[in-house]
Amino acid sequence: MKVIRLKSIDILRALTMLLMIFVNDLWTLTDIPEWLGHKAASEDGMGLADVVFPAFLFIVGLSIPWAIEARINKGQSNIQVLKHIAERSVALLVMGVFMVNLENINASDLPINKNYWQILMTLAFFMIWNNYRGKVFGKVSPNVMKITGLGILIFLAVIYKGGSADQSHWMKTHWWGILGLIGWGYLVNALLYLGLRHRLGWMVLVTVVLYLLNINEFISPFEFKLRIVVSASNHVSVMTGMLVTIILINLRENGRMKYLIPVLAGLSLLLILFGFVTRPLWGISKIRATPSWTAICAGISTASYVLLHIIADRLKMTRWADIIAPAGYSTLTCYLIPYYAYALISLAFLQLPGFFIAGTVGLIKSLLFSLLIILITGWLGRLKVSLKI
Repeated sequence: MKVIRLKSIDILRALTMLLMIFVNDLWTLTDIPEWLGHKAASEDGMGLADVVFPAFLFIVGLSIPWAIEARINKGQSNIQVLKHIAERSVALLVMGVFMVNLENINASDLPINKNYWQILMTLAFFMIWNNYRGKVFGKVSPNVMKITGLGILIFLAVIYKGGSADQSHWMKTHWWGILGLIGWGYLVNALLYLGLRHRLGWMVLVTVVLYLLNINEFISPFEFKLRIVVSASNHVSVMTGMLVTIILINLRENGRMKYLIPVLAGLSLLLILFGFVTRPLWGISKIRATPSWTAICAGISTASYVLLHIIADRLKMTRWADIIAPAGYSTLTCYLIPYYAYALISLAFLQLPGFFIAGTVGLIKSLLFSLLIILITGWLGRLKVSLKI
């Protein structure tokens, strides 16, 4: 199968990362619209922030078929592809566990400042998973960098204290963190694709089964709730993206690309309608990962992809996205840089006047912060600093 590079996927990934950095910075602001943030678990509804993460899972799914087919086209065996899938999944899970434990750290019990723990954690990620292209500074072997990074992570794990002073605990998986959830979603769906490839009928069946597993978490007639480590919502968000690419592949190979937009538009509408029709059963909630929320977000992501496919792939209008391009091809690097930024800002005791973190001005500040992070990502890429897993 011929592998093609679709600009629409890169641009959708970049836009999603821009939004992710933006909504992750909202905690620094005051007096901003409620609809921009997350809804509480007890609320029936969703804000902008509740749509961003499932969109990223959807994009992971969009990319899986192209990435695996590219490896197969290079002559890699199934064992070699499995090795890559395992290595990538482990990397995401390790980073996810460290980052979710950062959220639960007991700063007063640490032998070092929490911000230094955060900086060292992020530095170790870069040292282990940077895309090395020769020796660092012309002298240091990449293996030395990776072993040193691993040593840093072990040190941080040894000194870690979580929980409260009276209920201290060591590192736990908790909810696996953002990168951990991506890791599980990637692992399950990459294995499914490697086994079934672009067999459309089978993939539609698997997608339906995953949606049923998500429903099973809320209505279980068999009195058991089956999970593949994490909520099926996580896996079905990735699978929906993968299904979109498989539909594209099948239509292209059969010379029926003119049907792509109507088919995907119909899929988007079906998912959104399912979400709203079933809303009275379990509500719309990101925190609880309800099937209604899962389907609506998958429908929104599919519609967004259709729009960008028309703009970027068919009309070839891509120049407008050049400024955010680094977030599309160095996404993990872009995601990690704010962890440096927040820690350094905290250590320097920097604080903007209230005027700059409130209302519309505050939102502009967060948008500019997001763009700055992306520009730094591009700059680091030119310095050959870019994570690749």
